[in-house]
Amino acid sequence: MTTALITGSTAGIGAAFARRLAADGHDLVLVARDAKRLREQATELHDRHGIEAEVLPADLSEDKGIETAADRLGDRKNPVDLLINNAGFGNKGRYLEVSMADELTMLKVHCEAVLRLTSAAAEAMRERGRGGVVNVASVAAFVPRGTYGASKAWVVQFTQGAARDLAGTGVRLMVLCPGFVRTEFHQRAGMGTDNIPGWMWLDADKLVAAALTDLARGKSLSVPDPRYKALMGLVKVTPRGLLGGVTSRTGRKYGPQ
Repeated sequence: MTTALITGSTAGIGAAFARRLAADGHDLVLVARDAKRLREQATELHDRHGIEAEVLPADLSEDKGIETAADRLGDRKNPVDLLINNAGFGNKGRYLEVSMADELTMLKVHCEAVLRLTSAAAEAMRERGRGGVVNVASVAAFVPRGTYGASKAWVVQFTQGAARDLAGTGVRLMVLCPGFVRTEFHQRAGMGTDNIPGWMWLDADKLVAAALTDLARGKSLSVPDPRYKALMGLVKVTPRGLLGGVTSRTGRKYGPQ
């Protein structure tokens, strides 16, 4: 039986990963800030699927929280076979409307924590000759709009580059780039979503199933839905200058308000 560590496990995509991996028989290490929600989640998954679910309260916007998770990933006696770097959030507002403190906190969680946790996991996995890491980014990484997208673009570039560097070691790295997913994400950020068309929304459980299939196939990039694959195809052939104007107008029309 293998063990998976999931950050941001109590809600949204992280919770969907926890449900799916528990159902598949994996033991879990559940990481989030809210200890009460973690304990409730661990109990439910244990009772339903008979797996062991370890609770690890940690705030990944702080060094201590990152160190706590990194230490667990580096534990050779209780190895983690799969890391899901899912923790993340969005700031409401355009560039210069968000405080610098909030922008730096987002970079801490989206970039520094991802780098440090991936490195801790990959080093231990390379020694064993097996393991996997899924870093959750966003299709926002591929369009020039906002600091959120910029942070996720870093996750994409980092993960794909690291995947190439670790090729042949038995360690698989993949970056997952979903679109709009029905989770608590936008509510927590105070963003309205009534103006987003229904066809743009994805189901978290289906997204996770597609992502795990892509990981098993050895992909380093997963865009797990035909609708968003088509959109990303258009992005690739659209001139960068034109794309910036289109995404700005589309964001004002359809993006979270």
